[in-house]
Amino acid sequence: MNVSVLPSPSPTTVARWRGRVPGLLLAGGVAVAAMALATVPWLQAHGISALTLAIVLGIALGNSVYPRLAPQAAAGVGFSKQWLLRAGIVLYGLRLTFQDIGQVGVGGVLIDALVLTSTFALAWWAGTRWFGMDRESALLIGAGSAICGAAAVMAAEPVVRGRAEQVTVAVSTVVVFGTVGMFLYPALYQLNLAHGVLPMSEPLYGVFTGSTVHEVAQVVAAGRAVGEGAADTAVIAKMVRVMMLAPFLVALSLLLARGSRAQPGAARAKIVVPWFAFGFVAVAGFNSLHLLPAGWVALAIEVDTVLLAMAMAALGLTTHVSALRQAGMKPLLLALLLFGWLLAGGLGINLGVHALLG
Repeated sequence: MNVSVLPSPSPTTVARWRGRVPGLLLAGGVAVAAMALATVPWLQAHGISALTLAIVLGIALGNSVYPRLAPQAAAGVGFSKQWLLRAGIVLYGLRLTFQDIGQVGVGGVLIDALVLTSTFALAWWAGTRWFGMDRESALLIGAGSAICGAAAVMAAEPVVRGRAEQVTVAVSTVVVFGTVGMFLYPALYQLNLAHGVLPMSEPLYGVFTGSTVHEVAQVVAAGRAVGEGAADTAVIAKMVRVMMLAPFLVALSLLLARGSRAQPGAARAKIVVPWFAFGFVAVAGFNSLHLLPAGWVALAIEVDTVLLAMAMAALGLTTHVSALRQAGMKPLLLALLLFGWLLAGGLGINLGVHALLG
């Protein structure tokens, strides 16, 4: 009787994976620590997520003990920053269903699309024209502000081809202004409620918050500060906005390739196809069928959080504080401009679409 035997991995493959183990363990340890800290009630109440904590812890280690560990850990840290990120973005689709779109309706989808495109276009134009920033930094900050914060920045990095310090600066702006928005939005809602300046109900506030606040955790915190109904609507609007990540990445890749070809003497640019974005949509579509038990989905989301936290930790480990200082005030000024647009322009888009569609 013939017994088929699975082929053994080659010595090169074994050696490659053995070399990645120290870095994977380091990134995983930082991720687990960040997830544990994220359960602290005060941090939860203030919308500080495991991803934010992972990059902060990573930067702290990256500028203290990591340089001594880098010769052994660099391979695994690099793998975490690149491939675990892609896997995490794909599994992020388990947080969404296509039914979410139906709950916010045509108006919610239109609002999200208008906020996304206007914010990103403003970032690209103002970042490169007004502030004289490099294109990569402007686009990464724009992606984080326009879509879903740190996850969008990380997802856009392979398309934009940004450096580690550019990604970290962009993520930092998300943390700063997303946190400001998390406190400012509920305060403005209560102020408006007292004076009746604008027709803003809890559901309208929820859509406004979900379509303009940076991170999912920050959206939850800003929504709950007003009420559970506002929080539910805000999260759904935010999830629809997150679902736009995949077509956004494809369109951005095409735009960048076309722009490079249009420059005189420029080499023919290669279109970067973000295959992981299609995987993200496919997983969201599969999740919409509700074929998996809820417990399995919850477990997969926990695994996804670990993968994304490991990617954030790896990013922090490879970021030097000196590079952040060299970035100067321009990234913060651009992010401030975008925050102002999200607040004022996003409010105008919300009220205009609601008035138009009734």
